[in-house]
Amino acid sequence: MIEFKLNGQSVQSDSPEDTPLLWVIRDELKLKGTKFGCGIAQCGACTVHLEGTALRSCKTPLSAVAGLNVTTIEGLDSPQGDALKKAWVDEQVPQCGYCQSGQIMTAENLLRQNPNPTDEEITEYMTGNLCRCMSYVRIHKAIKAAAGGGEVSS
Repeated sequence: MIEFKLNGQSVQSDSPEDTPLLWVIRDELKLKGTKFGCGIAQCGACTVHLEGTALRSCKTPLSAVAGLNVTTIEGLDSPQGDALKKAWVDEQVPQCGYCQSGQIMTAENLLRQNPNPTDEEITEYMTGNLCRCMSYVRIHKAIKAAAGGGEVSS
């Protein structure tokens, strides 16, 4: 049995310790905001926070989170996260929406580390998160707006 905190709540899993965290979150704990995209940690759809740091849950074994804090999009509760969620809506970022939770989780990690990133820093930090709909311009604009460096349309 592996115990960890998920969105501030203590949880347990009796899945094998090499089970990807993503499957425990989605299938066992029934939180569906974190998505399966590629299964090889290359697209970012499965991004969650482990002790405040963004990581890809599709390649993170359950054993790696024992005793630690995991946050999913459902539990994201920070000033940066709130600003991003608002900017995402204001800027009409999603098309299909599939990648959006991973995009927001990664962007929140960026803004906590760097509250006022340059355009180049945003582009570099977000490079590993793929969007099939090619909403990159709106994603970038929303991150800039959430950081306070860009206008959010009404």
